Amino acid sequence: MDHLKARAANSPPLTPLGYLERAATVYDECTSIIYGNTTYTWAETHRRCLQMASSLCFYGIQRGDVVSVLAPNIPASYELHFAVPMCGAILNNLNTRLDPRTISVLIHHGESKLVFVDYQLSSLLFEALALLPPTHPRPHIVLIEELAGIQSHVLDSQYLTTYQDMIKKGDPGFKWVRPQSEWDPIVLNYTSGTTSSPKGVVHSHRGAYIMSMDALIDWSVPKQPVYLWTLPMFHANGWSLTWGMAAVGATNICLRKFDGPTAFAAIKAYHVTHMCGAPIVLNMLSNLSNPPHSPPLLSGVNEVAVVARPDEYWGETPCAFVSLKKGMDDPPKECDVIEYCRLKLPHYMVPKTVVFKDELPKTSTGKIKKFALRDMAKALGPSKISRL
Repeated sequence: MDHLKARAANSPPLTPLGYLERAATVYDECTSIIYGNTTYTWAETHRRCLQMASSLCFYGIQRGDVVSVLAPNIPASYELHFAVPMCGAILNNLNTRLDPRTISVLIHHGESKLVFVDYQLSSLLFEALALLPPTHPRPHIVLIEELAGIQSHVLDSQYLTTYQDMIKKGDPGFKWVRPQSEWDPIVLNYTSGTTSSPKGVVHSHRGAYIMSMDALIDWSVPKQPVYLWTLPMFHANGWSLTWGMAAVGATNICLRKFDGPTAFAAIKAYHVTHMCGAPIVLNMLSNLSNPPHSPPLLSGVNEVAVVARPDEYWGETPCAFVSLKKGMDDPPKECDVIEYCRLKLPHYMVPKTVVFKDELPKTSTGKIKKFALRDMAKALGPSKISRL
């Protein structure tokens, strides 16, 4: 029985990087990324990540070093989720909405050795670098270019090189650096700092592997979905779906900037099957147009959130906070919302209270502040008469 114990052949460390290796074999000529007129297959994405990992090693990045990325949802951001840990380093995605001071704090705290920056965000990064303590080593900067010929008038001594040059000079046969343990760190993330100073969160290869697989199972994601990147990849690595989409051989539709018309056009053009987004994102899409057969109530509602309100009989009951679209001639009333819900939901789920607000409170990243709504519901006092 001693021969059945764990060893390298039967118990390799869990890592989501294996999803890419498998995708290059199983889905080799299938589309992996679409970005404007640029399209890659899974075999090409795998090769590009190996080349980038090879170049990172060439420039001195070693196991355990932190590599930061300041870029929107473009192919480079997706590729670096694999390429950075494939050279043994730790990926750190920076929130593109942060101010220079906060970015400086994160680069200093994370001890980034190298930063990839999108050409549209380079001024933001250089402002942040100027705020670093004088004794802090300056990280190398790699420019993620996009427009043809941009290097000729932007690239200067401030940059180590460009993203595409690193791809071109990398070795497509590079033997990527596997984790020594599945508990080795794969990413360093930070909270957005909306309620306090940003907090660092380190995830292991094992954690990223399991989380991405859990997300696929929880969503019942099929093989080869078409996934629209409306959720920023810097938000918890796109809720781990950066790696998860490789596991199922998805087509990743990348968007440099999210807006309703662009997203709708992409959904229609590429037959998108899946996407993620905060309520504000979904609300933006829903407000572009109303389906011709939408009930009048639905067409008038802008946002809804439900929290618990104290109740003298039941302990607590649902309390709905609703914001309505502007300029309505006959806005719905509390009784209309309750009646509509009674036709669609089990009665115990029907809001007992409906509170109309001009706008629901949100964080800087567009998430509804449920804690603020709970405080408002408690301030209403206990419900006295049950409508359930």
